[in-house]
Amino acid sequence: MLELARSVSQSAHGFKNSIIFLFNTGEEEGLNGAHSFITQHPWSSTIRLAIDLEAMGAGGKSSVFQAGPSPWAIENFALAAKYPSGQIIGQDLFTSGVIKSATDFQVYKEVAGLSGLDFAFADNTAVYHTKNDKIELIKPGSLQHLGENTLAFLLRVASSSDLSKDKTLQEEEKANPDSAVYFDVLGKYMIVYRQSFATMLYVSVIMQSILIWVLSVFMGGYPAVVSLILSCLSIILSWIFSVAFSVAVAFILPWISSSPVPYASNPWMVVGLFVSPAVLGSISGQHVAFIFLRKKSSNRNSNKLQVSPRLRDNLARLEAERWLFKAGFIQWLVLLAIGTYYKLGSTYLALVWLVPPAFAYGLLEATLSPIRLPKPLKLATLFISLVVPILVSSGSFIQLTGTMIGMLIRFESTPGGTPEWLGNALIAVVIATLLSLTMVYLLSYIHLSGAKTLLVTALCISTALSLSLVASGVFPAFTEDTARAVNVVHVVDTSGQDQVAFISLFSNTPGNLNMEAEQIKEGFKCGRENKIDFVSFEAKYSCVTKKDAEVGWDKHNIPVLRVINDKERDEGRVTAISMDTGGSSRWTLRIDMEEIEDFTMQVSEDEELMIARGEKSSNEQGWHQIQFAGGKKAPTSFVLKLYKKEEVSDEKKKQRPLLKLRTDFNRLTPQVQRVLERLPPFCSMFGKSTSPFTLAFLASLPCTK
Repeated sequence: MLELARSVSQSAHGFKNSIIFLFNTGEEEGLNGAHSFITQHPWSSTIRLAIDLEAMGAGGKSSVFQAGPSPWAIENFALAAKYPSGQIIGQDLFTSGVIKSATDFQVYKEVAGLSGLDFAFADNTAVYHTKNDKIELIKPGSLQHLGENTLAFLLRVASSSDLSKDKTLQEEEKANPDSAVYFDVLGKYMIVYRQSFATMLYVSVIMQSILIWVLSVFMGGYPAVVSLILSCLSIILSWIFSVAFSVAVAFILPWISSSPVPYASNPWMVVGLFVSPAVLGSISGQHVAFIFLRKKSSNRNSNKLQVSPRLRDNLARLEAERWLFKAGFIQWLVLLAIGTYYKLGSTYLALVWLVPPAFAYGLLEATLSPIRLPKPLKLATLFISLVVPILVSSGSFIQLTGTMIGMLIRFESTPGGTPEWLGNALIAVVIATLLSLTMVYLLSYIHLSGAKTLLVTALCISTALSLSLVASGVFPAFTEDTARAVNVVHVVDTSGQDQVAFISLFSNTPGNLNMEAEQIKEGFKCGRENKIDFVSFEAKYSCVTKKDAEVGWDKHNIPVLRVINDKERDEGRVTAISMDTGGSSRWTLRIDMEEIEDFTMQVSEDEELMIARGEKSSNEQGWHQIQFAGGKKAPTSFVLKLYKKEEVSDEKKKQRPLLKLRTDFNRLTPQVQRVLERLPPFCSMFGKSTSPFTLAFLASLPCTK
């Protein structure tokens, strides 16, 4: 950003708009920096466009993964950027909630109502939020790519007279949204068009496709209807077999490997572990449908044609091949219709996988071929069918798969809260789905090529060899560069009747920690019985030791929750509570909203309210969560006023506290220091906004009667 500021300052001639470079902190603590600027800084009212520079990895291209709501920013970026990179698939995943994360861009868009762009590096996602997230991984080419694209865009925006200067116009745009669909082609060109145009284009293609299919089936009569149904069956079977074969491997991995994710440090292993079974499944599913199609065509030909049985069988095989190819049209047509109905930005993928193959088939197989007995599909048809879809979408699919594999390192937001096979199963389903979708045209050629037996054998060998490598441990699941994400925390728990201190070891990476605990040799006992409620999350599996845990921390750091008074007032029953964090300026508090109607919070009763009365949100369990992170002069004592509900039904009354508090200290106790020194090199400390520091205190306040 400093280099961008320097370059912009040297080019600031004829600017019609100012550029503010915002260096903020507190993003991991709850987007605090961005929120403070938008809600408190006097310049915030002058902002008309927001550009967020993010990272969910280290290195690679800096790509646009969120844009809008107004299409103006992405349209101008596509015109200005030298090497535009961006895919609306990421935006669809964020919007759908599949990716449960947030960036500063959410604050700019949702709180300030701004439009703009959100950039991110997405390579090496396995090192994100670990000690291996090093500046060395961001190559000069990555920074150059981000700098050149962003600088060109900033200069264009600053000189533009089209940028809205009136918030009234922005409100009108929000009232009548027309978002953009965008994607790049090989990082050289970016295609952008409005959603209104996309809807018109997609509906046109859908209507024409339906018309062609209706006429085709009408002219073909009953046999065409049967073949169409069997073609749909081939799609369903291909999907079912592909997913089933891949997921089966996902279930096997935890049984034969010391880690449920043995390919974490060697992502290429997914080719043998998941890609080969998925392709094998697709071939198997199509083969079953191919047999039915061939049999049906053979019976029909025997009634119409006076030819030898061998020729009749060959004709049936050729006709079955064509129907398997055309099954791809049906598959992508259905996805195009669904995407159009829900106005998904990534619907363009269905369009590019439908139109070129349909055009190639109509040009080379239907239009130019004489109307007589079926012939083998031409290789030119396959080439023309796949060249455009592969150019447009292959990079996105590979990047999506690679990012998901890297994210397995921190897959479990609640350590031990999911089955060990679940992460593998998700990867398997994604790979199988993508392969079933994209290989439908290619696989239709295999059944008559004579290479099916050889290909099936090669796929089986590939899968068996990969499983053997996993079982042998030749390639370690984790290395020093791609390490397992772990946390070592000295916990002092005062939430129960007795004060308990212990050292906790847990991981966001799937799998047990028995091997790590054995290497550390500090008396750790691992299991699901060692559940720890860290307020912001619960570690349902951890390793715990009490060795020397009663020393190394100060008693005056223990947080205190105390009832000051509990009275009936005009507004109902009000309970005043004093909260002393014991000197901690980073804490997490949860309030049981099933017991109370509202609450306020302030430093003292004479101070201004930090949190005023009003509607409060809560999660599925009925907890409202507050995260606080301050500097050296941040307050450590607070007063809460809880406004109780008039009556709580017996069904809602639970044996759980009214308040739960965790305070954190970024301090290494001697015990934690000793554990960290003995931590295996393939483990790395993990940290994010909800993670505790190396010293954490737990406290709670029971419900008052």
